[in-house]
Amino acid sequence: MQTLETDSLILRSWTENDLDDFYEYAKNPNVGPSAGWQPHEDKEMSLKILQKFITEDEVWAIVDKATNKVIGSLGLHRDPKREYTKSKMLGYVLSEDYWGKGIMVEAVKRAIRYLFEETDVTVLSVFHFPFNDRSKRVIEKCGLQYEGTFRQCFEHFSGNIYDDVCYSITKEDYLSKI
Repeated sequence: MQTLETDSLILRSWTENDLDDFYEYAKNPNVGPSAGWQPHEDKEMSLKILQKFITEDEVWAIVDKATNKVIGSLGLHRDPKREYTKSKMLGYVLSEDYWGKGIMVEAVKRAIRYLFEETDVTVLSVFHFPFNDRSKRVIEKCGLQYEGTFRQCFEHFSGNIYDDVCYSITKEDYLSKI
C-alpha cells in the first residue's frame, strides 16, 4: 500500500517489527469486540494476523509520528455486500490509549482523500455495530451518509448475532465537498 501522511500520523504497510505494538492494543478486551474480532490471546495469534496483513496488503499500520509507535490499523477491503469492482469497504481499529483524540477521524479522512483522488474507487462503505457509538461518530465526522441497517447479519466471535449499520460516501459526494 502507498504510504500516506497527515499532520500527526503515518499510514504505512505493516512489517513483522510491528508485532509488539500490534499485540499491545489487540489484546485489549475493549478494542477487538467492538470491531467484531476476539482479543488476541497471545503474540502467536497476533503474528498470524500480522503476516496476513503483510501478505494481503490491504491494511495500513497507523503510526503516531511523535512516538513512531503503531497505534492502530485502517483497512480497505473488498466490500462483500457490493459486487461492484470499484467499491471498497473501510475497517479500522485504534488503541484504547488514543480514543477520543480525533486520531481516527484524521486517518479516515486521509484514506478517503487517497481513494477518491488517487484511485478509481467510486464508492466507499463502512459498517458498525449498533452499540459502537465511537465508530459511528468517526463515520459521521468523515462525511459518510447513513444507508441503512442490515438486520441480524453479522455473527460475532462471541456467537451473538448483530445488526450491521451501513454508511457510504461516493466519489461524487467527496468531490462536491472539496
